[in-house]
Amino acid sequence: MKSVVVTGGSGKAGRAAIKELLAHGYRVMNVDREAPRESLCHFLKADLNELGQAVDCLRQAAGIVDRRRDPLGQPFAVVHMAGIPAPGLAPDAVTFQNNLMTTYNVFSAATLVGLSRVVWASSETTYGLPLTRSPPLFAPVTEDHPLVPESGYALAKTLCERMAQEMHRWNPGTRFVGLRISNILEESDYALIPGFQADPALRAWNMWSWVDSRDVGQACRLALEAEVPGAEAFTIAAADTLMQRSSRDLMAESYPGVPLAATLGEHETLLSISKARRVLGYSPRHSWRR
Repeated sequence: MKSVVVTGGSGKAGRAAIKELLAHGYRVMNVDREAPRESLCHFLKADLNELGQAVDCLRQAAGIVDRRRDPLGQPFAVVHMAGIPAPGLAPDAVTFQNNLMTTYNVFSAATLVGLSRVVWASSETTYGLPLTRSPPLFAPVTEDHPLVPESGYALAKTLCERMAQEMHRWNPGTRFVGLRISNILEESDYALIPGFQADPALRAWNMWSWVDSRDVGQACRLALEAEVPGAEAFTIAAADTLMQRSSRDLMAESYPGVPLAATLGEHETLLSISKARRVLGYSPRHSWRR
């Protein structure tokens, strides 16, 4: 039974990751500044803006006792979901500093403690969202698309991807998997989707993409288990868009002239998940259409 530390486990993405890992036999510890709304596993309160606390959290995990009174055991990985989760929730400089430094501290702690895997939350925003200044060069957008961050939040995520590459170069024993996660919806959020249909412009900012929180959890688990060399990034989105109109119609109206893949499906996501399917074995289980 492998042990994993999940940072930000009290938030939407972290909570989904914990549930998925527990369901598949992992032992898990949640590290967050805020206590979780439901007790799923051992919780350790910490401020990851301090490197010492980040290191201590990973070192202490081996001695933590979970609800079954069994030692958690030495973790082999950290799933880093902590951070300010979106632009606009705090001043841009605050978001940039917090997300960059907490990620630096977690990455550094993982290499110092000797963890073999770091899975962490990058973002769809690295592709230039909200796409008002830099429309996509092609669609569906793949990981080969240039990164054009348009906010402090997106810039921090972009720099963290480079950070992961360099830290793996310094410490080849630790592999880094970045998940460029789309806009996360929980099942209770599905009630909002009918309100998007009348005006496609409401969701054009991220090409009508989304992902169910449970599929984010799945992606986190697969990123721990897959053979991923070095430091790689993967787009994690639902298989479909949020809209009833076809993906081609939506692009023609909001992004005319952008080249589209000949094989684009009727409601296929415009943030490609092909690489995640191929390398991680990721296959979204949830759709609002069902």
